[in-house]
Amino acid sequence: QVHLRESGGGLVQAGDSLRLSCAASGGTVSGNDMGWFRQAPGQGRDFVAAIRWTGGRTYYASPVKGRFTISRDDAANTIYLQMDNLTPEDTATYYCAASKVAYSNTPLAAQSNDNLNWGQGTQVTVSS
Repeated sequence: QVHLRESGGGLVQAGDSLRLSCAASGGTVSGNDMGWFRQAPGQGRDFVAAIRWTGGRTYYASPVKGRFTISRDDAANTIYLQMDNLTPEDTATYYCAASKVAYSNTPLAAQSNDNLNWGQGTQVTVSS
């Protein structure tokens, strides 16, 4: 089974940037939709961004649209989340997710948790 490991989180000030990475091991994810979710303390998991297995289509939640950019490097079996102009509202644990089904036509944000492989998360804290 594919194992996902996030990295790149940290403590930054409002307006700063961070780049999150999610490296997959144990199998290729080149044919799988992948993306990012986040969870603030005491809150549920929210969709952030996704990228199709083709790499040619991306999706963003409204709060991050225009500030975050998701990308993938299939040769490195890795996806990234470039986060610019961070705000305190972006503070959360960020989780990488990959569809368990290759070449899926179901949007990542619409899939159930059981259909996704999850990383352990990386903490992003933005101070004002």
